[in-house]
Parts: sequence; C-alpha cells; structure tokens
Amino acid sequence: MNLKYFLSIFLLVFCDTAFGQSNSETKPTNILCILVDDMGYGDLSCQGATDMRTPNIDKLSHEGLTFTNFYANSTVCSPSRASLLTGMYPDKVGVPGVIRQNEENNWGYLSKNAEMIPSVLKMKGYHTGIIGKWHLGLNNENSPNAKGFDYFKGFLGDMMDDYWNHRRGGINWMRLNEEEIDPEGHATDLFTDWTINYLQERESDEKPFFLYLAYNAPHFPIQPPQDFLDIVRKREPNLSEKRAKNVAFIEHLDYNIGKVMESLKKTGLDENTLVVFTSDNGGALRYEQSNGKLRGGKQDMYEGGIRVPTFFYWKNRIKPGTTDKFGMGMDLFPTFCEVAEANTPENLDAISILPTVLGEAQITNNRPVFWVRREGGHYGGQAYYAARYQGFKILQNTPHEAIQYFDIEKDELEKNAIEPSEDDEMYIKLRTELREHIRSTGGVPWQKTER
Repeated sequence: MNLKYFLSIFLLVFCDTAFGQSNSETKPTNILCILVDDMGYGDLSCQGATDMRTPNIDKLSHEGLTFTNFYANSTVCSPSRASLLTGMYPDKVGVPGVIRQNEENNWGYLSKNAEMIPSVLKMKGYHTGIIGKWHLGLNNENSPNAKGFDYFKGFLGDMMDDYWNHRRGGINWMRLNEEEIDPEGHATDLFTDWTINYLQERESDEKPFFLYLAYNAPHFPIQPPQDFLDIVRKREPNLSEKRAKNVAFIEHLDYNIGKVMESLKKTGLDENTLVVFTSDNGGALRYEQSNGKLRGGKQDMYEGGIRVPTFFYWKNRIKPGTTDKFGMGMDLFPTFCEVAEANTPENLDAISILPTVLGEAQITNNRPVFWVRREGGHYGGQAYYAARYQGFKILQNTPHEAIQYFDIEKDELEKNAIEPSEDDEMYIKLRTELREHIRSTGGVPWQKTER
C-alpha cells in the first residue's frame, strides 16, 4: 500500500515537471485592472514622451502586449467607467455624462439593472475588490458593494479638490465599504498601500481575485509630492511650470505602480495574474498633458480625447509585442469573463479581445462603435457623439457643431475632414448606425428622479 502511495506521488510530480504544469496554471487566473485618470496617449516614456521617466509602466508595455488602437468609451470619467464595468455603452446603462454630487450638474444615474463584472466573477468563486476612484454613484443603491464588489476602499466621488485632504466641495467621500474614513496622505500613495495590503491578504487565500485599481491621478489638480517635482525641475529645467508638475505627477504615479507590481512579485501572485493598464480618456491639454501627435484631448471626440495607452501583461502567457487591433474599454468585461471561464452575459455591446491578447487571429473592427457625452455648461445639457466603422469616423466635439468625417487609417491625425458626397456609402452607414444607437438609448433614463 505504501509503495503504491509513493509511486502515485512520484508520477504526479513527474508529470507536472515533464509537461510544465504547475499549480498556478490550474488555479483560476487572478485579474488586476489598473485604470488611471486622464492619462494622455503621449504621456509615458514608452509612448514617446522624452521629458518623462516611467520605467514601471514601460515595463508593462515592454514585457506585455501594447495596443496602439485602444479607446476609452467616452471623453470623460463616469461614462468610460460605466462601460468598462458593464460591457455596455454608457448611455445604455444610464451614464451618458459625469455623475456629480450637485444634482443640477449631474448627468448620469447608473441603472439598477446594470450587471457588473464583479457580480459575474463572484459566481466563479472570485473575491472582488475595488481600490481608488468609483465615480458611478454616491448613495448606497449605487455603491461598489451594492454592485458586486466584496471590498471597497477608496473615493466615491468624481475629482478630489486636493490629493492630501481628499475632499470634493468640502465633502469627504473616502470610504471603507460603507463606512466613512478620513486617512492621511497623498491619495496615490494611499491607494497603493491599500492595494499592497489587499494583495498580501490574497496570497494565502485559495480564491482567485479580481481587483479594480482606479487611481485618481493624473486628473487635475496636478499635485505631485514636492520631492518628485524637485527631481523633474533639476532634470528638465526648461519645462514650463505646468508641464513640470504634470511630469512629476505621472512619475509619482509610475513609482506607485512599480510598488504594486513588486508586491505581486513578492507574494508570488504575478505567476498567475493578468494585469491590464488603461485610462478613462485622454489627457487635458490645458494642464499641458500630452496626447502625442493625436489631435485634441480630454472632452474631445478627436483621437486625443479617446485613444488611450493600454497594455496587457500576463507572465508566461502573453507574448511581448504590439498590436494595432481595435479595442475599447468595454471589451475588458467579456475578456475578463473569458479569462475567468465565467459565463459572459448576453446582449453585451462589447466583445472579448482575448484571442488578440493571446496572439491569435481575430477581427475586431467589423462592428460600428459609438462614443457619447452629455454635459452642462456651454454644452447646454445636450449630448454629442462620435461613431466609427473600420477606418472611418464621424464626430462632434460639442453638440452645436457640424458632423466631421475622417478616414482614420489614411488621416490618423484628423487634419483633413472629408466632404462626403450624397452617395458616400460609408458616411451614410455611419450616420444611420449612429441614429439607430441614439434611438435605442433614448428610452434609458439617466436621472434618478425619472426612475
């Protein structure tokens, strides 16, 4: 009996060694989704920034897969986050614009019927956490915990007026689950420390995890710690004050992401964790954030407002390289479902791009896609849109201007708008598809008072 026992153990060990199998390959994959706020397409050294040093994010790019045609779902925060977490266009889940604490300037209310990625992954045994910025609701009905997250430590609101006191309009939106907290320190450092604690707890947990790490940075106000700013000023003395602060702010963010990745390595969790880095929209030009050569910035439907730096890192699974395949923030939902071997909900607007991530053949641009933003101020409470099919795109940057039409594959920098003829089939298709999208979302309420 003992001989048989030892023989069986020997065979198990031999087979694992001989065929390269390990416990990490049989255990469900952990998922870490890092979403940064207002990261410009050209604001990383791996994306061409010559005045910036971002070695840790660069490493994700160099050791993983870089998407050169990956897009946020909107030009601003709330709609993009709603799409990432639901796999739906934002106006289909009640978030066409920015959710704010003052009702007269609030342009979204997350639908109670919106199913989010943490709820789906929990059915596969995942522990689900969010650390950082939520920005999808301020009441208990639309809190992270109510939407499927087991754990939330972070900021419920939109932007912080100050990265050290964490207030917005004098209100403290920092929470540990449903409890108000008032921690001390720079928000980027706090979110990183909380993430490291979370990963250390997961090290001894048999459950796989999904962690949504949503930094506020580099969203304005641009507030880097003084020591980071001093380094940049010394190294780059010719930078303007605005640009120097932005560079230091992003380098501080990069430093913290390096700490997160080092924690993954120390805990051994990096052996079986998919890491995705992306942004909710492009950089804000008035703060001298850079979108590289792309036209426009945050709030614009030009490429600079919606195309974002995006990297997938999965140790021993993803071959390092670059892809020009089209992808959108909402595509992360079904991609994560496929990684977790979870049932993807029906009727999503998104598609899984896992084949592309794993280096397999996939066509991702054979679908019309749409962008929306509804906003107050000089926008007048009206929505403005963009639509794209394959290489062709129509857009507005305010609801008050005429539609512009571009061939992005030939005119990536959107310098020369096309004047469509009456029988331009692609232009007609884009206008028709956008009209149908607007019609189909017209019945979705985005105000709490209408529910």
